[in-house]
Amino acid sequence: MDINELSRLFTKYKESTLLGRYIHLGHIGPLIDNLSSRMNVEQLGVSENEAPIHLIKVGNGPKKLLFWSQMHGNESTTTKSMFDFLNMLSDDSNEVSEQILASCTLYIIPILSPDGAKAYTRLNHNQIDLNRDAQDRSQKESVILRNVIDKIKPDFAFNLHGQRTIFSVGTTDIPATVSFLSPAGDKDRTITKSRKIAMEIIAEMNSVLQKCIPNGIGRYDDGFNINCVGDTLSDLGVPTILFEAGHYKNDYTRDTTRVYIFYALVTSIRYISMNDVLGSKHQAYFNIPENGKCFYDIIIRDVILNNKNVDIAIQYTEELSQNDIKFIPKIVKIDDLRNVYGHREIIGNKRVIFNENVTVEVLPENELLKFKLNDELFSTELRKS
Repeated sequence: MDINELSRLFTKYKESTLLGRYIHLGHIGPLIDNLSSRMNVEQLGVSENEAPIHLIKVGNGPKKLLFWSQMHGNESTTTKSMFDFLNMLSDDSNEVSEQILASCTLYIIPILSPDGAKAYTRLNHNQIDLNRDAQDRSQKESVILRNVIDKIKPDFAFNLHGQRTIFSVGTTDIPATVSFLSPAGDKDRTITKSRKIAMEIIAEMNSVLQKCIPNGIGRYDDGFNINCVGDTLSDLGVPTILFEAGHYKNDYTRDTTRVYIFYALVTSIRYISMNDVLGSKHQAYFNIPENGKCFYDIIIRDVILNNKNVDIAIQYTEELSQNDIKFIPKIVKIDDLRNVYGHREIIGNKRVIFNENVTVEVLPENELLKFKLNDELFSTELRKS
């Protein structure tokens, strides 16, 4: 699909009320209410902490597509993109929407873990990772999802996630802004027909995204774990596509990545609507490089510590504070880091640091770096690379 057309669609249908990383039921509730006049909305049940879990149904076509987002509550980028996409589908004058809705019926769970979303955690209210609960189904959310799967019997499943800033495309200095996976259905990672179908769809999305984020697409690890929902679905023979929304330069709010997830959603669903996807074009999937883990958020290069020339790696931790996400810098490694990269790199010019137990206090964009040494704060100007 043409990038200019995708850009036009995103600009027209972007949901302006959803911004940043912190997205929960309070944000999407009014949007679901608005959509209920044009789409079928039902409450599937409640979470472990009694929060509602909704299913949005749209379209009348024979091809059944199931989507779920925020299975991990702190992975919200795909939720934003999904509401951009729903806005597009709600406009019946749009030719792309008309094609999709005539060929497909879409079933969408916008937030599977509302408790995790509210607390901004990977885990649910009972501190369970729902993506490791596919077999035990010990949590209400897991039971709800499996009941929907069994009832709908989807032809395609879209498992929508977000990934950390550590991921690179292979071992390059390019961040994996978007990653995809056709998950394995057995320990041998057999390339089954259902996996080939998913791979073909991923290859189509990759061909489009390469035009706007060249070399910025990765292939997620397909190590098998039957406790994961995607692996369970693949074991059941359902073509399953894992989305991982990752980092784009200076985009810690993931509002740029959101655009590319929207492009991927439109591309994949339109492709399904217009084709009998049989998996015959799956081989291009393997041209997508596997993800590496070659990034830190910040690397301070070329400083002297204990008479040794080292680099300092800093990673942000994400903390919920006053209904916003704060990015707290933490030193995670001090070593020779020539083989890895920073999303931001600062040259230390052999500045001497006297205390091995260095912690970062503040690292704003004005290049004033503050270290805390022996509980005494000092500052130094560092040149940005």
